[in-house]
Amino acid sequence: MSSRITTVTAVYNRSATIQSAVESVQRQSYTNREYITIDGMSSDGTSEIIQRFSCAITRSIREPDRGIYDALNKGIRAATGDIVGFLHADDMLADESVLERIADRFARGDCDAVYGDLVYVDAQEPGRVIRYWKSGDYSLNRFQWGWMPPHPTVYVRKEIYQQYGSYRTDLGTAADYECMVRLMVGHQIRVAYIPEIFVKMRVGGKSNASLKNRLSANRQDRQAWIENGLAPPRALRLTKPLSKIPQYFRSPPKGFQ
Repeated sequence: MSSRITTVTAVYNRSATIQSAVESVQRQSYTNREYITIDGMSSDGTSEIIQRFSCAITRSIREPDRGIYDALNKGIRAATGDIVGFLHADDMLADESVLERIADRFARGDCDAVYGDLVYVDAQEPGRVIRYWKSGDYSLNRFQWGWMPPHPTVYVRKEIYQQYGSYRTDLGTAADYECMVRLMVGHQIRVAYIPEIFVKMRVGGKSNASLKNRLSANRQDRQAWIENGLAPPRALRLTKPLSKIPQYFRSPPKGFQ
């Protein structure tokens, strides 16, 4: 029997992009899936678009929240799937077989989490690739050099979140990094990499929006290790930003659109 996959989209005032996110899930060939939207009381027409696509959305929650990670936690709690992943409202699943490939990998029974690759695309021209984040194979040692899997590509068994906790809401934009450190380094869950592009992400993520935000994120990244009783890598503040540089020089595979 195939695993049920839940995809969660947390959204607030994203009327310009939410439709493309929903449609990318709607197009998936994998049928044993659930799609949940968490709308933090949008006032720009986002809610109306979600209602228009109600046939593609399994459950829609509309209520105030305390930020994106609070919303993601709501999605995890609401999920009825065995596996949970997240698609931000500005992003799109890269093609119609993403969930199929994720399900096939989990079906082997030897992993608790799966991740893939990601491309950053122009906000106005999603067909134009700006950066290519090729994740590479997983290893604990890579975390010591500032590596982490692209969070929007990570799908995790729900029971892992239930056992080890989900996202903290007091770490700002470093909450996803802290969660990955806690699960993958602290608890050493079993992780598998699929070397294929899962997500198209529009440029302009909050944690990368300015130097001030990046410096703040660096401090929070170190705190993520300390909070989990782990010694933060000494050069983390330098190696984590530097690890992103190759993304600007790689090209996605031929034929990718």
